[in-house]
Amino acid sequence: MQASYNNDVKIYNLNAGKNIPDFLPAAKRKKLMKSDASIQNQIRLIQELDMPDVTTNIKISNDERYIFACGTYKPRMKCFDVHQLSMKFERCFDSEVVAFEVLSDDYTKLVFLQCDRHIEFHAAHGKYYRMRIPKFGRDLKFHYPSADLIVVGTSNEIYRLNLERGQFLQPFLSDSNCCNKVAINPEHQLLLVGTNDGRVEAWDHRVKKKVGTLDCGFGCIKNNTNLDTVPSITALNCQGALTVGVGTVTGQVLLYDIRSNSPFTVKDHMYGLPIRNIEFHYSMDLVYSMDSSVIKIWNKDNGKMYTSIEAEDAFNDFCVFPNTGMIYTANESPKMLTYYIPSLGPAPKWCGNLDSHIDDFEYKNTQTLYENYKFVTKEELDELDLQNTPFLLEKNLLRAHMHGYFMNLKLYNKFRALKRPFEFEEFKKQKISSKIQEERPKRVQVNPEASISSIVDDRFKSLLSRDEFKIDVNSELYALTNPVVASLSKPKLIEYDGNSSEDEKPWGKEVGKAMKARRQAAFEDRIDKETVEPQQTRGNKSMTFVPRSNKFNKRKR
Repeated sequence: MQASYNNDVKIYNLNAGKNIPDFLPAAKRKKLMKSDASIQNQIRLIQELDMPDVTTNIKISNDERYIFACGTYKPRMKCFDVHQLSMKFERCFDSEVVAFEVLSDDYTKLVFLQCDRHIEFHAAHGKYYRMRIPKFGRDLKFHYPSADLIVVGTSNEIYRLNLERGQFLQPFLSDSNCCNKVAINPEHQLLLVGTNDGRVEAWDHRVKKKVGTLDCGFGCIKNNTNLDTVPSITALNCQGALTVGVGTVTGQVLLYDIRSNSPFTVKDHMYGLPIRNIEFHYSMDLVYSMDSSVIKIWNKDNGKMYTSIEAEDAFNDFCVFPNTGMIYTANESPKMLTYYIPSLGPAPKWCGNLDSHIDDFEYKNTQTLYENYKFVTKEELDELDLQNTPFLLEKNLLRAHMHGYFMNLKLYNKFRALKRPFEFEEFKKQKISSKIQEERPKRVQVNPEASISSIVDDRFKSLLSRDEFKIDVNSELYALTNPVVASLSKPKLIEYDGNSSEDEKPWGKEVGKAMKARRQAAFEDRIDKETVEPQQTRGNKSMTFVPRSNKFNKRKR
């Protein structure tokens, strides 16, 4: 499990971490679980919640007991029973699933739209029937009052397959040559179709006619003048009887009141990536919008950001477990991730012990989002010659946030070093000069006027006039220090290196000469004072006493 803060909202990624291969022996699996901390922190609410390769679609049944997921490879569908916390069954297909719909409250009736123009019906025992449509399909929905299966695709025809009769009805004809998304309002059963030219068409099943059109492309252009393509519709959903959420290929989410042609809120993901899904919170005025890199949760009235979930791997689809704060995502990776946001709602009833697991996890280390990232604005990106923002967003080199982006700190430093190679040297010089300026006021400033005034002060006159403080030029100490004073008073003709020794300085040599002269004079005085003793005889031998001065002189030599 991984915990992160985003906009002061705690987000738990329950099954983040490594996967343990199923083919490992039980002993190795147990050893790996004990040694790897990322595996120990995982909370597997549902066993085997993954696909062999990629998960493309995910939905929850109407009775809130089953989770359906489609993926590859081989193309397949898995059904998970939340009461048993495990997979109930798995079925494979001949081709990949583009979209699917749950016709019953449980798992007994399912319909799948496949990429090879086939529609496949499944019952409780397995595949029931497979049929082909004239054009490639992109989305489908089931209209419960009329029992019509609505299919849209790469044509202007909106196919209606009546499941009660088992035959196609007269299709609705759209003004666009391609329809991408379809949604049905659960309150008044109005059929909404999102087209490739940025419009949403509303059809009434009762009169079999189009009753209105929303020009979403015009709403995007008014809020964003830098659009490079037509903002075709890629996501569509309804809340209540009046609110419609529309997602575009250019990364904008528009919220409409169906009684008005202008959106009351426009939210830009700032990634330039197609919006893939839109959901509404069950009680709070919040909207979930998803592109391949992020799920943003924001206020539907003013667009203010509540929190966001960054993608570890690209998102393909997501679903919110009804009346809870749990979100399931389908990703470009084998694992389907489970996110839990306690501030959005409680945990589902079938995993009531989730809160206790989270309390235990709080005692351990948590990871903070964006700890190694730097926030940069669009102007800073232009200074670094990184104007191709959609490309960087697609490669996950930038993460949109507020009025700018988050960029990896190491990557930012590399781009900055390439753009300004000598910036560090300039910064170093500035720091050195500023350091010197800081040190200068700390030096002792001698004021000559103050020192002179202290000398002529009346309090010190008696001291300066006493004989004990006068300089005796005939003293030995003065004779030794006189060369030093004399050398300091002379002007310097040669500047010596600061690393030279004391013996190399001129005043040091003069002091040595003075001391040598003083020793020689003392030696001569001592010789003059000493007397030589007369010779004495002892028997037939004579002895001559050598003066001590000669011994001293011999020892010196």
